[in-house]
Amino acid sequence: MTIHADFTEYQETTGADPFTLQNKKLLKVFLQYGPVKARIGSMVAYQGDARFEHAGSGGVGGFLKQKFTGEGVPTMDVTGTGEVFLADQAAEIQVMYLENDQIWVNGANVLAFSASLAWDIQMVGGAGAMAGGLYNVTLTGTGYVAITTDGTPVVLDVASAPTFADPQAVVMWTQGVTMNLKTDVSVKTFIGKGSGESFQMAFSGQGWVMVQPSEGVARGSGSKSGVGF
Repeated sequence: MTIHADFTEYQETTGADPFTLQNKKLLKVFLQYGPVKARIGSMVAYQGDARFEHAGSGGVGGFLKQKFTGEGVPTMDVTGTGEVFLADQAAEIQVMYLENDQIWVNGANVLAFSASLAWDIQMVGGAGAMAGGLYNVTLTGTGYVAITTDGTPVVLDVASAPTFADPQAVVMWTQGVTMNLKTDVSVKTFIGKGSGESFQMAFSGQGWVMVQPSEGVARGSGSKSGVGF
């Protein structure tokens, strides 16, 4: 029996970076470069030697932070020498490399990162009870990060002009950026005649902010299920 089909369009990419995009929605990770942490349930395939283990909650402190803030990522430790393919609901994937640097990311957008990176959960921009509290995951150090976006994002240079964004559309920002909450609450807001844009994130400083063309990310919802890091 013979199959008549052209599979060349779908063959694996030949890139050799530890984190290599197979396409916009599928990430290939070479485990020979070291272990990674990946979102639980994100593995769609692997070849060769790959082992998966629940990463736990990062100790009592990490568990309490995740439970209190609602932020975090349910992760698994991925080790071995093979190749693993990761995806999350066919969302687009953005890959970056940190070199002794730090980024702030909405936990719901984290797909995978090098185990060499340190993580934490922090309140951002002095957001308090009025905003329900805004918490992000920080990733610090040297290594690769893969984050997901609902559609193709735009990256804004906050140094070039005052920059504002809807909290549910903001995916991440880089070190050197300061975020503060901008509120526009009036009588109309309370009687249901507001614009629906009562809270915005205001950015300043030196660096970049990534915004996706969707308001589908629920800030602070973080994980889809289970506990975080």
